[in-house]
Amino acid sequence: MKSGDCDILIVPGLGDSGPNHWQTRWESRLSTARRVVQDDWDAPDRERWASRIADAVAAAHRPVVLVAHSLGCVAVAHAAAAFPPLRVKGAFLVAPADTERDDMPATVSRSFAAVPREPLPFPSMLVASRNDPFCDFARADDIAAAWGSLLVDAGEAGHINAASGHGPWPEGLTRFVTLLARL
Repeated sequence: MKSGDCDILIVPGLGDSGPNHWQTRWESRLSTARRVVQDDWDAPDRERWASRIADAVAAAHRPVVLVAHSLGCVAVAHAAAAFPPLRVKGAFLVAPADTERDDMPATVSRSFAAVPREPLPFPSMLVASRNDPFCDFARADDIAAAWGSLLVDAGEAGHINAASGHGPWPEGLTRFVTLLARL
């Protein structure tokens, strides 16, 4: 599959993805990409976030490929059961947030609680860092296994966001293209 053959839905995490974040840059570069906008990026509500993602998937005109970061990955997993059958062709999941950690912001842990354990009903690639402050690599490996995702070890890449030096993130775009080619 090529990027022009699908609707690419960008799913940011807590606080949205700022202007220097790779998701924002990809959104401006990929002609079929658009962001799933949440009502409140700083006070996440699992049901509202999942519903907004499911609505965006249902409104798509072409097959959907999701590109999620951090809490957006967990929101995608919560929303997956509500997607129209066979509409989502794949997901590129980056630096998932471990919402079960003791040091998660209270707004996240109260609303999102447990990370879903059901396999995703579409192919997925999960990119994880060995020094992500929001998810230990072993936990990311466990999440990838539960979701049936191909795990990609990004090395010591922090939270794979603009703050960790991943503005344009060309390596990620290469991985994303690899996922698209497999769909």
